Amino acid sequence: MCCTGFLKVMMFIFNGGIFLAGLVILGVGIWVTVDSDSLLNLVEKVVDLPDEVFKLNYVGYMLIGVGAVLLIIGFLGCCGAINENRCMLLTFFSLVLIIFIVEVAGGIVLFVFTDEVDQIFNNLENDVITDIQANYGKDPGMTELWNITMEQSRCCGYKNYTDFYGSPFNIGGEYPPPCCHSSTGPCTSDLARISNVKGCFVKLVELLEENSIIIAGVAIGIASLEIAAMVVSMVLYCNAGKK
Repeated sequence: MCCTGFLKVMMFIFNGGIFLAGLVILGVGIWVTVDSDSLLNLVEKVVDLPDEVFKLNYVGYMLIGVGAVLLIIGFLGCCGAINENRCMLLTFFSLVLIIFIVEVAGGIVLFVFTDEVDQIFNNLENDVITDIQANYGKDPGMTELWNITMEQSRCCGYKNYTDFYGSPFNIGGEYPPPCCHSSTGPCTSDLARISNVKGCFVKLVELLEENSIIIAGVAIGIASLEIAAMVVSMVLYCNAGKK
């Protein structure tokens, strides 16, 4: 009886956190969806970005969906544990199990279909470089976005400085300042080649590789919590059936 009470309290605390997180995410999603125009205007006061950069309506809908799912899971877990409602506990178990299976399936797909994933990234690379060569230096919003990204991440282009070759900015033979380590004078082809600043995608891959242990630890931790939640909910479900 004491053990069951402890499990109920832990279940309530755990799912209470999930419920509150879902409530916050749902609120943000609704705000973003309803007030997307005002939010875009606020962003544009800081940086002159085109509306296409932020698909806020889609982001809002996604946040609403995630928030709603978390709300339902948190509600079922809390009420099911406190009231020992078998239907709620079983529904909670089923939802968490589905999420767990989707996560595992996603991980397997990434490992098994590595060629297809590589092809997707290759297509993305071609699209990004084509966009850079067509619009960097001509589209103010796109140019400013790339400049901010390169300055903050200390990177150059998608892969390297050659991504800017033939772009409107490169007509005079210059490259973006972040592509050269030298802070004085224009960034020429020779300086960019000598500086050999890494591309932003390369930097991102290196960052993920450097923190792979942390990422793996977080993934294992989340999976462990999901398994623990399923075990506890099933224990409470079986215990409720004995009464």
